[in-house]
Parts: sequence; C-alpha cells; structure tokens
Amino acid sequence: MEQTICYGDGLLFLGSCFADEVGSICRGLGFDALVNPFGVLYNPASISQSVERLDSGNPFCHEEVVQVGEGQYCTFSHNTAFWQSDEQMLLETVNNGLKEAHERFLNAKWVIISLGSSWVFRHKGSRLVVSNCHKLPARQFDREFLSVGQSEDCFVKMLQAHPNKQFIFTVSPLRHLKDGLHENQLSKAALLLAVDQVCKHFDNAHYFPAYEILLDELRDYRFYKEDMVHPTEQAVRFIWERFTDFAIDPKEKPAMKAAAELKLMLQHKPLFPESEAFKKFELQKELKMSELKRFFPSICLDYI
Repeated sequence: MEQTICYGDGLLFLGSCFADEVGSICRGLGFDALVNPFGVLYNPASISQSVERLDSGNPFCHEEVVQVGEGQYCTFSHNTAFWQSDEQMLLETVNNGLKEAHERFLNAKWVIISLGSSWVFRHKGSRLVVSNCHKLPARQFDREFLSVGQSEDCFVKMLQAHPNKQFIFTVSPLRHLKDGLHENQLSKAALLLAVDQVCKHFDNAHYFPAYEILLDELRDYRFYKEDMVHPTEQAVRFIWERFTDFAIDPKEKPAMKAAAELKLMLQHKPLFPESEAFKKFELQKELKMSELKRFFPSICLDYI
C-alpha cells in the first residue's frame, strides 16, 4: 500500500471475531481504534448497514427494538452482548454508544473489515438482513446466500460514499462449520471474489490475506483452538505480525515497542503493594508513561 497506518490515525475495526482480536491488539498498543461498536458482524450486508448507521448517526428508535428473550430487549443491528431488561435502558445505551461511534467514524482514516460469511438471515417480518438472530425461532428468518455481485455491491456502496477513507478488507480464517464444510468454502470463496473485484477498481480498497496465511502458511490444526473453529492466540499473533508489516508505517515500530513494554508493566500485579520495591516500581511506571507521552504524543495511553 502507498499509505500506511500511523499513530494519530483514527481506526475502525468491523466484522468477525478476528476484527475483535486484531483491533484489541491495536488498542493495546495505543492506536486510536474503535472496535465493533455494534458487536461482532459476519456478512457484507450487515457490515454495510452498520457503516451507513455510523455515517448518519441516526439514533435507534422504538420501532427497531425487538423482544429477544423473556423480558430482554435488543435490536437486529447489535449482538447479544447488548441485551437489556428494559427497553428505554437499551435505547439509552445503544444511542449513547452510537453518538460516540459516529463522531469517531467521521474522523477515522482507516476502516478495517473482517468478513466472516456470505450467508445471511433475513427477518420475515421486516425483510431486513439481521446482524444477529438473538436465538429467536428459525421460522422468523429466511436463510440466504449473498452472491459475489451482491457482496460487491455492499462494498462499492461503502467505498463510493467514503472516498477519503482507506479500507482494508480481509476474510476471517474463522471456520463456520455450522454451514457445513463445503458451504463454508463456497461462502469464503464468494467473499474473496467480491473483495478482489473492488480492490481492482478502487484505489482506497486493499486486501490483507489473513485467511490465506492461516490456511496456506500455517497449515496445521494445532493453530486452531479445541473447537476447531477459532484460531489460537499463537496464530492470531502470527497474523498480527504480518498485518504490521503490511499496514503499519515502519517508523512507528519504536513507539509500538515502548507501548508493549508499558502494557507489560501495567499488567503487573503486586504481591506486596505496601513494599518499598513496589513503590519504586510505581515510580518507574509513571516515569515510563511520561516518557512515552513526551516522545510519542500521538499514542492513546487510555487504551494501553
């Protein structure tokens, strides 16, 4: 890529669990990253709808609230982590989050999208593609497969609406075994083809091969967790290193190293908090934070 990510750039991560993991690593190193403000997303249609909402900032309203459990409420734009036992509390929570996310999206330079599946669920009543079915009865939804063209249309809409932002697309290596092995492969293939098309036609669209790195370079089931679906921490770290080489400006490596050292210090849990040794450690930690902010003023210390 001609442009690369620098400290001070606003970053938005959207998509599958893989976006959560890589986005969290970025935040932990002090990058200004917003990660999945609506929760985990899987398909191009839901991601496109989320980008539209982040762009408009239009608040969620009563008509979008659904009862998802016994006395629980949510919206089809959010995942289960947003469930609330009170409708007004739900709307207050999601709209406060949306207000902040809207402002940060407008200032974001980079949008990193991790695509999980071409399969979508369309709510029969509203005819909307939902981001999450919230364990509601299957009879309320139609399961559909987004064609290469339909997924491409979702990406084109985002890219044309935001020519000032740089988009990095990746296909999540997470395996959707519930779809079936063959259907999962077809799903990933359709995503790969759609992304390939938009990257050929838009200068602000880029592809990072997370899917290929895990399947073709690591090539071993030991890089999957026991569920045989999610990549291990070792695999995520390996792909993160490759993402660093691909997307992050090399001049930021000293700052990233200093941020990682500070993060280790902050994770330290004292056995004897009243000891002189710990008091000295606390002074060293404060000095480290001050030096980091002085030498690298664009680092977000609040995220480390």
